[in-house]
Amino acid sequence: MKHLFHFGAALLFGFACATTAQAQARPLPGADLQKTYDRLLKQIDRIPIYDNHSHATFPDDSDMDAMASPPGESTVLRLRDTNPEFVAAAKALFGYPFDDFKPEHAKWLIDKKKAAEAAGGTAYWNSILDKMNIETCLANRVALAPYLDPKRFHWVFFVDSFLFPFDNHEQAARNGDMGVYIPLQEKVLQRYMKQESVNGLPADLAGYEAFVRRTLAENQKKGGVAMKFEAAYFRSLHFADLPREKAEAIYSKYHASGVPTAEEYRLFQDYIFRVLIDQAGKLKLPVHFHSAVGIGDYFSLRNGNPLNLENVLRDPRYSNVKFVLIHGGYPYTLDMIWLTAAKNVYTDSSLMGYYVYPSELKNILKQWISLYPEKIMFASDAFPFNDAVGAEETFWLAVRSARTAAAAALAELVAEGAFTEEKAIELARLYLHDNAAKLYGDMK
Repeated sequence: MKHLFHFGAALLFGFACATTAQAQARPLPGADLQKTYDRLLKQIDRIPIYDNHSHATFPDDSDMDAMASPPGESTVLRLRDTNPEFVAAAKALFGYPFDDFKPEHAKWLIDKKKAAEAAGGTAYWNSILDKMNIETCLANRVALAPYLDPKRFHWVFFVDSFLFPFDNHEQAARNGDMGVYIPLQEKVLQRYMKQESVNGLPADLAGYEAFVRRTLAENQKKGGVAMKFEAAYFRSLHFADLPREKAEAIYSKYHASGVPTAEEYRLFQDYIFRVLIDQAGKLKLPVHFHSAVGIGDYFSLRNGNPLNLENVLRDPRYSNVKFVLIHGGYPYTLDMIWLTAAKNVYTDSSLMGYYVYPSELKNILKQWISLYPEKIMFASDAFPFNDAVGAEETFWLAVRSARTAAAAALAELVAEGAFTEEKAIELARLYLHDNAAKLYGDMK
């Protein structure tokens, strides 16, 4: 009996090992990778997209962002006018009849877009979404434009201006980039003060906090679905936890006149930042962060590293706040995906979809999908670069990059035995649509 028992156990063990061997993922894909990719891409092209981040706009609309590009900034290879993909985009979206953007040819495209802008209404931008099978799009803007249909374009508003209530001459003088950025932040703050009928800064910190909280609540009532920080352009994303009495002393000293030192300003910003996060939690308003590379000559990669936010993202006081780290933290994409291990942290692939080519985006998505597929979202970061290459073309480039890169990443995982093609399509839906739709309460 003992011998038979051992023999039976051995059979069971051998069967288990054989089953495990068949199910174990392989380090190299099988020979049918191309066919798997083709089948997956055909289905992935049919998935409607929920775009987590864009600047959908005509190029002459100053409300497209609370920031502006400094003059003469450097441009990555893929975003230069010589990229033939932009011509392909113009052909796909508008039937562009030329093979380059020579001035006499680009005029055809510019005239077409200006005619659409002059016509008014929301049909034009809805049609752009329709051509790319985008169902819903978040628009990061100072205010939602009348030419954007609020049923399709949901508003994400900016809150960095609340970090700059005092005399900012020294802030603006730090470098050429800040000389462009700071006046725009002051302009947005004045706009919010006018919105809330605030004439001059309140006399005490309590009054300023009330103004900040009231503005966020009002913007949410006006359709805002999330609030956005571009703070990485101004300072480190590490925000200390400053006692209120210290912030109150700084506010009392400078709200009427005087110029804070750089250290005093940073400390005050640390405090007001946490007021904003606290209010977001009370309003159930997701919080977006620029966390990646940035434009301009003085952007600090170290300051923009998403790991700087870890003390905030892991703070139990903010466990009810949904944090969305925009741009995947590029180039810190591996750090980023591990931050999403927290239940309330998400990321998206915006900017990467047109900064890098699909072969590189594929590698990033493959890593993300393999770790936390429920926490990643597609986003275009569509933005007009000039009158010819507009948000329309960057929408197209980001969408095509993401669909093909996701199909390639998933095809490799299927061919390596990680999961089935059916599971791959389920994961593609999470990335392209469902994760964002659930986050913003739009699942149908």
